[in-house]
Amino acid sequence: MNVPFVDLKTQYLALKPEIDPAIQSVLDETAFIGGKHVEGFEKAYAEKYGVKHCISCANGTDAIYISLKALGIGPGDEVITAANSFIATSEAISQTGARPVFVDIDGFFHIDPAKIEAKITPKTKAVIPVHLFGQPADIPAVRAICEKHHLHLVEDCAQSHFATFQGRRTGTFGIAGTFSFYPGKNLGAYGDGGAIVTDDDAFARQARLFACHGSLQKYVHEIEGINSRLDGIQAVVLRAKLGHIEDWNKARNAHALRYSELLAGVDQVRCPKLRPGTFHIFHLYVIRAERRDDLAAFLKTRGVATGIHYPTALPLLPAYRHLRLAASDFPVAAECQGQILSLPMYPELADEQIAYVAAGIREFYQGQGRS
Repeated sequence: MNVPFVDLKTQYLALKPEIDPAIQSVLDETAFIGGKHVEGFEKAYAEKYGVKHCISCANGTDAIYISLKALGIGPGDEVITAANSFIATSEAISQTGARPVFVDIDGFFHIDPAKIEAKITPKTKAVIPVHLFGQPADIPAVRAICEKHHLHLVEDCAQSHFATFQGRRTGTFGIAGTFSFYPGKNLGAYGDGGAIVTDDDAFARQARLFACHGSLQKYVHEIEGINSRLDGIQAVVLRAKLGHIEDWNKARNAHALRYSELLAGVDQVRCPKLRPGTFHIFHLYVIRAERRDDLAAFLKTRGVATGIHYPTALPLLPAYRHLRLAASDFPVAAECQGQILSLPMYPELADEQIAYVAAGIREFYQGQGRS
């Protein structure tokens, strides 16, 4: 049996009657940039998410960068974030001219609130928690720290579309929530795309202004900005998919619980911990496994694709060598980077595929996968 890591084609075929006419409408109207399709998606996303504003942009990295720029963050400032994320989170900080400050993680793969205050200095302007893998971070605790120290809270929700903490959606606890619509995300486009959500009118205006060359009226440029736009085709694809996202998230959650059930008792594997009071949408199902690389190789021989998210903690990447940080500064993140393994996860995953993957893991640790 072959079990792909993701299966976007199966999803497309199921949505073909919705997707194809929507794309054709963009082609027929040559509405490639801006216009009613983009505006329609922004309105639909904001309404479904329960926020006042959705500002679409070219990708999730830009969503973070635009948010920081809209808050006036730049050279001489510091922004705190988690030690384990995709580099988009920290490089967006650096692109503003600010300095990323990394904090080690807790047992849920999220920034550890207990370690944040030690990293705050007079230069600190914001904190960016990452709701990694689809589970909310301890966002009430992070928010309390931000309020205490008068810091901006920008949530990186690239992997947490519609995940909730005590019924409240990620991205609604701070000044802004930033999203990626990369094709493999829970809500994915057919190319790059991103968005910012907020209830703050002044922030929304500044973010939209900066994302469109500093202009809200053609050729009237109030400031210098950048060119970061969602195109019409991506907008209609996302709007078609938006009606399915909650069902897809429920399916992912059910698949994850099945994985954990089937892997119970495998001492060499630690299944994902569920944070109390949260709804985990499982963008990724990430285990911590002994002999991780050997296990991945064994599963590959059985036709099972896996991934590693992410093989190196951010502060230990060559890109941040100039910060002179060490693995001992981030013991939890450093330990996890050699153990984490992402198993196949997508809404259309069949129960027999989940059982096949789990059986392969059990077989490996029972000795048949040892070389």
